[in-house]
Amino acid sequence: MTTQASTFTDHITQVHGQAGREWLESLPGLLVDCAHRWTLTLQPPFNNLSSNFVVPAFQAGGHEVVLKAGVVKAGVPDCEFLNEHAALSHFNGQGMVHLLGADLKAGVMLLERLNPGTPLKSMADDEQATTIAAGVMKAIWKRPPAKHAFPSIAYWANGLQRLQAQFDGGYGPFPAPLVKMAESLFSELIDSLDEVVLLHGDLHQDNILMSERRPWLGIDPKGVIGEPAYETGAFLRNIPLRVDEKQAKNQLARAIDQFAEQLVLDRQRIVKWGIAQAVLSAWWSYEDHNQGWEPALALARLLQTLE
Repeated sequence: MTTQASTFTDHITQVHGQAGREWLESLPGLLVDCAHRWTLTLQPPFNNLSSNFVVPAFQAGGHEVVLKAGVVKAGVPDCEFLNEHAALSHFNGQGMVHLLGADLKAGVMLLERLNPGTPLKSMADDEQATTIAAGVMKAIWKRPPAKHAFPSIAYWANGLQRLQAQFDGGYGPFPAPLVKMAESLFSELIDSLDEVVLLHGDLHQDNILMSERRPWLGIDPKGVIGEPAYETGAFLRNIPLRVDEKQAKNQLARAIDQFAEQLVLDRQRIVKWGIAQAVLSAWWSYEDHNQGWEPALALARLLQTLE
C-alpha cells in the first residue's frame, strides 16, 4: 500500500470507525460499478485525498472527467457530501466546476475535469491572486433556492459551544479573551447580516483551479448561507504570509482592501469575520485532529491589529 493510500485509509477509519472500514472494503466494487455506469476508464487517484476518494477518468471518446466518492453510512452519505452536491447543482457551473452526474444513494458524483487544474496557491503574486479570488467569488454568489437544507453561518458559529463543553467550561489551550471575542463578533455580525447568498464556504487557494472553460473556477463547495463578506475568511487564512510581522500585516491589509474595493464590501466586516472564523477554524482543527490549530489563532491575533 502506498503512503498516500495508507494516509487516506487511516483518515477514513479514524473519522468513521467501523463504518469507514466497511466503506473502504466496498470501494473497489463501487468504482467498478461507476466505471460501467458512466463508461469510464479510471486513472490513479489524485495525490491529496482526505475525506473523499477522488479519481480522474476518461469517458468514451476521451472526454476527461472526475469521479468523487464519499463515505456512506447505513445507506446515507455524509451531510457535507450532500451539501456539496446541492451546492454544485444550484451553482450550475457558474464560477464553479460542473456537476455532470450523481448517485447520492451510492455517494458518488461525476464532475467536470478542470485542466490544467493548477491551484491558485501556485501564484506568487499575492495581489493578482486576490483579484482572481474576488472574481471567482462574484461569479459564484447567488440567492439560495427557496427550499434547501444548507447550514447557515450561525449554525457553524455554534461550533464554539463545543469548545467549552470539551474543557468542562474552560478553554483548554485556547486563550479565553480570543474565544470570547470570536463569540461576540459572531453574535454582532449575525445580528446585522446583509443580504444573504449561497456561499462556497471554504474558498481558499487550493479550491480555486485554473481551467479552460473559464480562467479560474471553484471546486469542493461546502454550501453555507451567509453574507458575501464571510466568504473572504478562508482566503485570508491561507495567504502564505511573510515571516516578518510587519510584512505579514501589510499582506493581509492589502488583501482586505482589495476585497473591500473589488467586491464592494465593508472593510471592517471583512476583518471581523476573519477574526471570528480564524478562531472557529482553530477549534475545528483541534476537534478533528487535535493538532494544527496554532496558525489560525496567530492569524486571528494579527487581524486584531487591523481593526
